[in-house]
Amino acid sequence: MRPLRALCGGELPRLVMFDLDGTLIDSVPDLAAAVDRMLVELGRPPAGVEQVREWVGNGARVLVRRALAGGLDHSAVGEAETEQALARFLDIYADCHDLTALYPGVHELLEALSTAAVELAVVTNKPERFVAPLLEQVGLGGYFRWIIGGDTLPQQKPDPAALLQVMRLAGVEAAQSLFVGDSRNDVLAARAAGVPCVAVSYGYNHGRPIIEEEPSLVVDSLAELL
Repeated sequence: MRPLRALCGGELPRLVMFDLDGTLIDSVPDLAAAVDRMLVELGRPPAGVEQVREWVGNGARVLVRRALAGGLDHSAVGEAETEQALARFLDIYADCHDLTALYPGVHELLEALSTAAVELAVVTNKPERFVAPLLEQVGLGGYFRWIIGGDTLPQQKPDPAALLQVMRLAGVEAAQSLFVGDSRNDVLAARAAGVPCVAVSYGYNHGRPIIEEEPSLVVDSLAELL
């Protein structure tokens, strides 16, 4: 795990925090299925997987607003319309996880970190009630001591509040911590928390290469950190 040591002053980090969607799991097929069903019920055309792939990363509310707007700019979507569509989307998505899958290298890295007694956490903008069941479903349920969802705290990434909260709970300083994500929000949150950020190239960053966000390191697979 030499790349991890290089990012943390020659030692393994004591705490590694992970984003979920686009980093550990590919959830877009299920999110797209739920979005499309919601849109069809509202009398709108479905968006499709590739469109939804560009919209995810800012939590369920923003995803729904983008779906209603048909694009990244959702400023014209009203709150009443959002609330109605969001409630339906969450109901649909609660039973729509069959297509979600682990990315290659994830299980191997988590097993190695766990064996090395590194504390692990998930920090995601996905609503908290979905996170633990999804981790169990894909075989990652036993790895994470802390889970912070998009509605656990008042703030979401790119605000650093969730990262700072986990570090407080773990009793670990920023220099001994690491964040692993896939999007601009992840890089900005890590930077604001003073934590090095490893970004994966395969995730969801609204169609932009993640290297443009200048994370500490970009990898094509989490296995590269081993």
